[in-house]
Amino acid sequence: MSGHSKWHNIQARKGKQDAKRSNLFSKYSKAITVAAQRGGGDPDTNFSLRIAIDKAKSVSMPKDNIDRAIKKGTGEDGGAQIEEVYYEAFGPAGVAIIIKCLTDNKNRTVADIKHILSKNGATMGGGGSVMWQFEQCGLIQIEKSKLPADKDIFEMAMIEAGADDISTSDDVVEIKTKVENFGKVANKLKELGVEADDSGLRYVAKEELAIDEDVREQLSRLFDQLEENDDVDDYYTNAG
Repeated sequence: MSGHSKWHNIQARKGKQDAKRSNLFSKYSKAITVAAQRGGGDPDTNFSLRIAIDKAKSVSMPKDNIDRAIKKGTGEDGGAQIEEVYYEAFGPAGVAIIIKCLTDNKNRTVADIKHILSKNGATMGGGGSVMWQFEQCGLIQIEKSKLPADKDIFEMAMIEAGADDISTSDDVVEIKTKVENFGKVANKLKELGVEADDSGLRYVAKEELAIDEDVREQLSRLFDQLEENDDVDDYYTNAG
């Protein structure tokens, strides 16, 4: 499947997340605010907000922080508007990268991203320079131990709900869906009592680019620094 999973595997990121909880609180607050800006403050009717809140709860973000982020999005709590912006870049060896940011100051964010890229052998590209190499889809990652005992019945339920592909690697099950079926599959998981470890709409590379170990190390440093930036919400690559 996509290069996304290789760089975002939930098992590999848990240690980092525990060490950077305050950084995650900031990121998830912005995600909640943007979701509330777009679809209102009720998670029962705003699926994107529900997903953002679930992610915040997964890192034990306090309820007060969640409520404050929702109110900021609905305009009850004032504050600067949070915008969703995408930057396209070329990494070492021509690797394609999409960087998703949530920011209240685009000038600050673009300067920070350019600095991170330049320090790690990467350059900013123009709009559309790499986006064509990706397709948007829904991705859900679940630790295999959380799944029901009957694998066949579970997979059939996922397919009937709209899953396009179900794969397993390193004890993690990944479910891929079309954008329009993502909510249906996520709701079916909830009905089955299965909690996802990570889920959302992602950009998945249409074709992976083979890279050597030196490039892999460079990319790991680059992605670590992107994760440390409060404005970076996610990133996607075609690196295999």
